[in-house]
Amino acid sequence: MTSPDPVNVLIASPLEPEHVQRIAAVDPRVRVLHDPALIPASQYVADHKGRHPVLDADGEARWRAMLAQAEVAFDFDWFEPAKLPQNAPNLKWVQGTSSGIGQFVTKTDLGTSDIVFTTASGVHEIPLAEFALTGILHFIKEVPLLTATKARHHWQRYTTRQLAGKRVMVVGLGHVGKRTVGSLTALGVDTVAIGRDGRSYDLPEAGTLASVADMDALLPTVDAIVLCMPLTDETNGMITRERIGLLPEGAILVNIARGGVIDEPAMLEALQSGRLGGAALDVFATEPLPADSPFWELDNVIVSPHSASTVDAENGLITDIFVDNLRRYLDGAELAHVYERTAGY
Repeated sequence: MTSPDPVNVLIASPLEPEHVQRIAAVDPRVRVLHDPALIPASQYVADHKGRHPVLDADGEARWRAMLAQAEVAFDFDWFEPAKLPQNAPNLKWVQGTSSGIGQFVTKTDLGTSDIVFTTASGVHEIPLAEFALTGILHFIKEVPLLTATKARHHWQRYTTRQLAGKRVMVVGLGHVGKRTVGSLTALGVDTVAIGRDGRSYDLPEAGTLASVADMDALLPTVDAIVLCMPLTDETNGMITRERIGLLPEGAILVNIARGGVIDEPAMLEALQSGRLGGAALDVFATEPLPADSPFWELDNVIVSPHSASTVDAENGLITDIFVDNLRRYLDGAELAHVYERTAGY
């Protein structure tokens, strides 16, 4: 669009004042709609869900009025997300704050609307790749053993393993998967990168590029597996009980995808029996993870509360994407990181 008319941009989730000001400064046509009292309050840095406010009649009326005016939104409506098309009839585009918005769009049935959604794809690739490395190294370098011997004040020299020379499978080759492959390769790891059938990928020369069809044959050859794929109809339940069983005894599993990509009961059994050497899990089938979940009690499991991607620089990086996209929108250019409804990411 190239209209001189004002473009109302709604800030729908917590965002620091300096980033709000950056958005307002993009173009004189931008009119920011932002009232921190009407949106969730952050409970930690880069918290996009926050603690929902309790709106009185006046507050609800003001929030509905802002929604009705909005042409563009930074994040989805927290108040009645499924009714976004009705409550925001002028809304044309929403910039999400997550790289994986497919489940949310499906759950709220927003995929049937004409609103364009863009994701924060690429923002989380470094912290998630770092978490994957942390999880693998935690078990390769026997951190649970060191923790236990320290607690007993016991000094006993021992032999550990090295990551270099190990073979790690990375499933999913979006931004996160490619960054994870690159980080592992830089440390001398033999990577097996699993991408979609028929797709080409720009990956480090070392290692092996394979497809999902090759996975079963390759699983017995790896020392660890990192799950990075989006949750779609294709990937839902992809890591079955049978595929978990194909992993060598003592293998390490890292899940930075979604809980639904793996048979969780089968993974739990393999961890409890010791057949899987360890798991670093940022996601679970049920979140928050129930207090009585057996995962909490396992020494060979790292439980992360779906926070591996969240770093203190996140809001600035998402604002970078939004500011770039807002300029594109104002110029009538194609938006970056557009959510593809058919693919689910």
